[in-house]
Amino acid sequence: MKEKDINELDGPPLFEFGQKVRSRKNIRNDGTFPGKEIGEILVKKGEIGFVSCIGTFLQKYYIYGVDFIERGYLVGMKAEELERVDEDANKEG
Repeated sequence: MKEKDINELDGPPLFEFGQKVRSRKNIRNDGTFPGKEIGEILVKKGEIGFVSCIGTFLQKYYIYGVDFIERGYLVGMKAEELERVDEDANKEG
């Protein structure tokens, strides 16, 4: 099956409400973020945020509303743009 034929909504979301996540790449304004120019960087690769809402797009993809607290931005992102931040991996034990 080709990637374009995959419907993410056939399964559960990859991320959960309140989960700590990291941006896997720079995210630029595609015109949907008010008050910023199209193409302006909203989130830089490696920045940390928290999933605050989960929606859908085109009845095919999950869109995660990620709250980047330090920037004061809530940005809609696809699963491929995010990675989980595993708190337990950083603890020594």
